[in-house]
Amino acid sequence: MDRRRFLATSLAGALAAPRAARAQETGSMHRIGFLSGSSFEGAKALVEEFHRGLRERGHVEGQSIHIEYRWAEGKSDRLPGLVAELISLKVELIVAAASPAARAAYQATRAIPIVIVGVGNPVQLGLAASLARPGGTVTGLTSYGPDLTAKQLELLMQAIPEMKRLAVLWTPANALHAGALRQLEQLTQSRRVQMQPLKIVGPEDFQDAFRSAAVRGATAVWVVGDPIFLLHPAELAKFAMEFRLPTSFFGRAHVEAGGLMAYGPDSRHMYRQAATYVDKILKGAKPAELPIEEPTKFELVINAKTAKALGLTIPPSLLLQANQLIE
Repeated sequence: MDRRRFLATSLAGALAAPRAARAQETGSMHRIGFLSGSSFEGAKALVEEFHRGLRERGHVEGQSIHIEYRWAEGKSDRLPGLVAELISLKVELIVAAASPAARAAYQATRAIPIVIVGVGNPVQLGLAASLARPGGTVTGLTSYGPDLTAKQLELLMQAIPEMKRLAVLWTPANALHAGALRQLEQLTQSRRVQMQPLKIVGPEDFQDAFRSAAVRGATAVWVVGDPIFLLHPAELAKFAMEFRLPTSFFGRAHVEAGGLMAYGPDSRHMYRQAATYVDKILKGAKPAELPIEEPTKFELVINAKTAKALGLTIPPSLLLQANQLIE
């Protein structure tokens, strides 16, 4: 067992081990899987919120529930093998974090319930018939909102009113990114902003992408949500500062690492809510009958220190909208 998996599966502490053994002997412990394209270090705060949600519903790791964690470390091609491991362990359900993990789990099994969390547009991905009536083995929480991209762009343009060219980092490994690019292109065209898509296959492409954005006169860089970016917030912030480019992200971790701003669903709230779905399914509810929840809590995070370093003056009206201001 590698260090990351050891840490992830040891959150309950060594004291829980005797109780876990007794529970397994009596057959009373639930075993579930947790699949993510990210890493334990990158998702630690979210995992803690998931555990918090489970505890609120009477499930304690090492006592009534055992969680098998599998992390792809940003390498989507590892996901099918990790899903196969979970299936071989006969888990009762799989929690799939973000779109690549959800697709891999769904492609691997139709017999095991899947609770998605932070997945963009599960209907478009073919995971569910509709949000209100999923109709299959998948339910949970989506990070998708019909007006989310437009709102994120609006906030970025409030920060940079003179924006004329927007570079966009995306990855072909994510099935939703092509659609996201089309939507963003429509939005930027209506605002007379040129869009510059920059394909990312791996972290080794980051520096060249930022260099290309700077050389071609980009005013800012937009990073589409995906584990490949979530795993490397410090590197993205470093290159953004090196080429003096403001950045817009989907989640707060990038802004805490030095990115300019982020707007999106409150991920910690979503992971806590995912425990509700786990609890209901373990008690006999069918995923087909549990509506997929759209995001209801959003957050805007702005790094005022980064803005100052870039020579940007963030309008007071935008600062007042921020849920968190990093100074």
